[in-house]
Amino acid sequence: MTDAQHPRAAAGTELPEPGPPSEPDGTTCDAIDTVEFQTAVLMRNLEMLCRRGELHQEVDRAGYLLLRTLIARGPSDIGGLAAALGLDPSTTGRQVLAAERAGHLTRSPDGADRRRSVLTITGSGAAAVRAVCERRRERTAALLSGWSEQDLRLLSEMVSRYNRAIAEEFLETDPPGGAS
Repeated sequence: MTDAQHPRAAAGTELPEPGPPSEPDGTTCDAIDTVEFQTAVLMRNLEMLCRRGELHQEVDRAGYLLLRTLIARGPSDIGGLAAALGLDPSTTGRQVLAAERAGHLTRSPDGADRRRSVLTITGSGAAAVRAVCERRRERTAALLSGWSEQDLRLLSEMVSRYNRAIAEEFLETDPPGGAS
């Protein structure tokens, strides 16, 4: 779709810049500027998709990543989950409590240290994650339907690499969901 064909252009609304602004001297920004700007746009777009969609009916966004991490890593304690998710234990504890109340995970005493609890995903939790994952995959496939297989593979490699770089800098353990 060209800019002239875009619905907002037809209504007389100016389209946003497709990339970061140019430097004051009129030259284009370097690759790091573009990545920084496009990451900000991506974050905004992902928030918009979440607000406008019904992806998270069975489990909320925070719970989805928590449960995906439990699936990938197996039973864990709150401290291990917090480290994997890059969250503090109190935030993780609140997410665990919500998932536990929804019946998506169980808590049992650790055999080696009864002060610790081991968290395990339930069958209904796994089913909820599968339902959300399937809707997310369908939406992603629709958004990227015109992309070649080669472009999809390149995007997946680059996003995975970007997430690994963030995880290496900020997480104490492997990335959530086994994305290493």
